[in-house]
Amino acid sequence: MRKFLLMISIVFMMMIVAACSSNNDSDSEGEGANDNSGSSDSGEEYTMGVTYTTPETGSTHMGMEKFKELVEENSDGQITVELYPSGQLYASEREAIEAAQAGNIEMTVTASAPVAGFDKRFMALDLPFIFPDHETAYEALDGELGQKLLDGLPEIGLVGLAYGETGMRQFSNSERPIESPEDMEGLKIRVMENEVHIDTLSAYGADASPFAFGELYSALQQNIYDGMENPLNLIDQMKFYEVQDYLTISNHAYTATVGFMNADFHDSLPEDLQKVLKDSAVEAMDYQRGVARQQDEEGLEVIKENMEINELSQEQKQKFIDAADEIFKKYEDDIGTELMELARSYSE
Repeated sequence: MRKFLLMISIVFMMMIVAACSSNNDSDSEGEGANDNSGSSDSGEEYTMGVTYTTPETGSTHMGMEKFKELVEENSDGQITVELYPSGQLYASEREAIEAAQAGNIEMTVTASAPVAGFDKRFMALDLPFIFPDHETAYEALDGELGQKLLDGLPEIGLVGLAYGETGMRQFSNSERPIESPEDMEGLKIRVMENEVHIDTLSAYGADASPFAFGELYSALQQNIYDGMENPLNLIDQMKFYEVQDYLTISNHAYTATVGFMNADFHDSLPEDLQKVLKDSAVEAMDYQRGVARQQDEEGLEVIKENMEINELSQEQKQKFIDAADEIFKKYEDDIGTELMELARSYSE
């Protein structure tokens, strides 16, 4: 009997120990699961590509190098940025924008003009002589006008981060000096893929049509086009002065650049990393603007040695402004009355 009772006691004690051990294991497993769930997202790593058509010597590439540095540092290495300059992936800005929309590339930086082909409100930035100088353009883009335009990009699958610049645009050609709209009569001029640019040059009497920037040098060299319009820094960097004879300092349009991302990729990131991208883009694009303006000054010195240059007087400039007045009326419905009035307020 004593042996029987002893065996029962031993079995009973073993059951208690087993039950306690099971409870402890469950508690430990629960605590471990909570710890894992709290850390799984925080360490995730991302790689994003950035494409643009301008060369490695250009201000956009320098701005994107700054962007890469800032993003990788401020994300503690969670985001790796890969840069693809000089049209390595896409020869035209339209193709780059379409790739960003489709998610084939995470980010692109393009001139604002081609963006108007996807969101007509961006035509507001291409109206002739809308910004009299760089400072006014910065005020508009970094203020209400620029933000209103960025706010509409998610509707077309993009998220805008910040504005940089290519700068004030000038006329060049291989036929004659341009001092009045009449001097543009019959000239075949390359423009960006933007209806406002095409119609503005047409109003001056030119035969205007778009063409891929990465292939423009050859087109000018082969006389497919008589001329073009571009900022001084790009005329220098792309050596367009080798295939153009006359330059007119007209400042007829200001072209911003826009850094924007595929919306799905952007929205898949944690909010803290979204902020890293936004803040880094603003700082990098501001840096890029300074580089672009310095390159304008340096580029002009090179261009002076290779092209005949004239600068429009205010009286001459007014003739171009008057000749393009119809453009504002034509595009008011596309841009919207409120945005049109806001844009025109900067030219006053």
